[in-house]
Amino acid sequence: MADAPLMVVDGAGVVTGWSRAAERRFGPATADALGLRVMDVLAGDTRRSGGDGEAPGGLRLEPLAGAGWAVWAADGTRGTGTRGSGGHDEAVGAALLDVMFSQARVRVHVLDPDLRLLRISAPTSADTHRAGNLRGKLFRDVCAFEEPERVEAFVREVLRTGVPGVDRPFRAARGDVPGGRRTLALTAFRLQEGSGARPGGEGAVLGVSVSVVDISEQVRRLRRDAALDAVRDAVGRTLDVDTTCRDLVEALVPDYADVGVVEVVDAVLRGETPDPGPLGLEVPLRRAAYDGIGQAAHPVGDVRTVAPGTPYHRALSDLRIRVLSLDDAPWADADSARAGSLRRIGAHTLLVAPLTVHGAVLGLVSLYRCGDSEPFTEADVPVVSAMASRVALGIDNARRYVHEYTIASALQRRLLPQSTAPQPAVETDHLLLPGGDAGHWFDTIALSGARTGLVIGEVSERGIHAATTMGQLRTVVHALAALDLEPDELLARLYDTAARLAEERAQLPQSDPLNQEPLAATCAYAVYDPFTETCTVASAGHPAPLVVEPDGAAYVVGLPVGPPLGTADRAPVAAVSLQLKEGSLVVLHSNALRGHAQPTSGALRQALLPTDRPMGELCDAVARALPDDSELRGAALLLARTHAMPEDRYAAWELPYDRSAPATARRLTSKTLADWHLEGDTGDATELIVSELVTNAVRYGSPPVELRLILDRGLTCEIRDGSTTAPYMKYAGAVDEGGRGLFIISQLASLWGTRYAPEGKTVWSEQAIPGGET
Repeated sequence: MADAPLMVVDGAGVVTGWSRAAERRFGPATADALGLRVMDVLAGDTRRSGGDGEAPGGLRLEPLAGAGWAVWAADGTRGTGTRGSGGHDEAVGAALLDVMFSQARVRVHVLDPDLRLLRISAPTSADTHRAGNLRGKLFRDVCAFEEPERVEAFVREVLRTGVPGVDRPFRAARGDVPGGRRTLALTAFRLQEGSGARPGGEGAVLGVSVSVVDISEQVRRLRRDAALDAVRDAVGRTLDVDTTCRDLVEALVPDYADVGVVEVVDAVLRGETPDPGPLGLEVPLRRAAYDGIGQAAHPVGDVRTVAPGTPYHRALSDLRIRVLSLDDAPWADADSARAGSLRRIGAHTLLVAPLTVHGAVLGLVSLYRCGDSEPFTEADVPVVSAMASRVALGIDNARRYVHEYTIASALQRRLLPQSTAPQPAVETDHLLLPGGDAGHWFDTIALSGARTGLVIGEVSERGIHAATTMGQLRTVVHALAALDLEPDELLARLYDTAARLAEERAQLPQSDPLNQEPLAATCAYAVYDPFTETCTVASAGHPAPLVVEPDGAAYVVGLPVGPPLGTADRAPVAAVSLQLKEGSLVVLHSNALRGHAQPTSGALRQALLPTDRPMGELCDAVARALPDDSELRGAALLLARTHAMPEDRYAAWELPYDRSAPATARRLTSKTLADWHLEGDTGDATELIVSELVTNAVRYGSPPVELRLILDRGLTCEIRDGSTTAPYMKYAGAVDEGGRGLFIISQLASLWGTRYAPEGKTVWSEQAIPGGET
């Protein structure tokens, strides 16, 4: 036998492969032979009977994997000589036809113009007997096609046009497997009088030849591969357990399975680490996804344990995939609800696969085929195993994200203010939209002189790192705010802190993920003074606040926004002061809400009208007005309504710049405290504090000297003078007559400090009021 075939012919009888032996035997070169019809080539065969003293050369056909034929020289020798006669051509054609009908593994049907069977290949004696019984029947009835009209239309089209139809798939029933189907590939070409006739030629049409190849297993393999590709494309795109499970069943139903169910260990959905298998009977599963025909036995979201003795329990016990026929289900009584549902939808096969990662059980996938669908077989097990591994990995990644998100969210909640102390001149409330971002933060800080600091910030990172950075920056802002710094001065020092934090990151090992992630954050800081009704704002990369006045007019503060925190090229930050009307709303918001904070058409302004409603009601209105957008999840909003300081909560006087000032201050203080019902120990301590503060102002300061008492969250005493000389606490010696003023104040007051202004300084002290605010 020759080492290689003479030529290769496709299902339509066209030459697609050509050898040197074929050139010597048939004549044409390779470039000329490719694309010829095989019958035209056989007409030029040089191996003929009696020619050049050689014996006649035969041909042998063998089908190739897929579609096509290999043509071999039967004697294995090279042919030589000249071309043969027409009689020899007819003999070769007859020999070829005989080979096709007696040796080929492909079933060939020869039909007359009415599509009745004339001849059928019958390699065995049993097939020969069957072929005799089928002769004369319509082709559409021979193979029991599911859609005989489509098959007949296909063959008639070939018969009419002469254009071959190659490898056209059709479905045929297979009675020996319940619910099974066969897929047959049909290749048809027209038979015309004259071996060289081509489509459109003049030869009389004799009929049509149809070869039938069973490609059922190939189709099943392609179906399994397509299902696996669909799962790989669909699953793992999100970090949500429920979405991952839904993506799986939507990828498999209805193309691969008629019903798909995914059940997940309930603790996994909360981000908890799963226990290693096998899974105990007491561990509950939650139905995370369902898709398919009929109504589920249990709704999505239902939490229940698996019944013992069922295939679901066995799969969770030995962690093996199993294929089961449901025609006889001895476990039906153990799980009657599920068994009844399967009977109603006509399920006949179950394929159940545990979801495991590193030996830990995450859940269970159950696939069903119903009605006349092909049953699952053991050939489906490797494919479903790969699917289950993909889904389990996606669920585990989502679980890890949920676990980290839960920790980050809890940390963020602990870092945010738990409650806001009421203040007489400012009403505040906040809105934190639910979502997966732990980097948004806000604060309301009580400052000296009944002033209020409003802070909002945002860290660009996610998860625990974002919450950690947020906590660091928030702590620094609190510490700097206690120093009575102006907003621009505070942010200047916050830039320095962020630069040091970024430098520490750069010094981490290269293997640390935080080393490669730059620190980027924004912050806006505002201070409201109820005595002047002014708000001073500065921003480090954060959007400017929105102001909504009581009459509905709104504007965005014209604020020069500085670069974000953590940037290398830092520019000085400028603060802006604005006068606010009584009852104005100051809205500080995250960057994600910038588009909704337009002064004319933004959702925030519309939701905040009218502005005199309770603060909680205003925040609820904003939450309802904002769209359900993933970009807004985790965004924060800090809302403040400003008022002037109530006149009955403070008293202010200008004192003489002489030795009589302390006595005058004590007398005014005593009368005011009596009006506020703060006599006794509190009154005595306050008079002493005021006396020491005024004495220092007259002795070391410059005029004018002013005294202000404020009844706010505590009792505040303020002395302002025109000097910017900083006072400091001195520990006087045992024989010293002076130098104990600030030391005495520090012992009597809860807090004390100094703040500066262009026109001088203010030294203040704050005392706690026994029994709370009066």
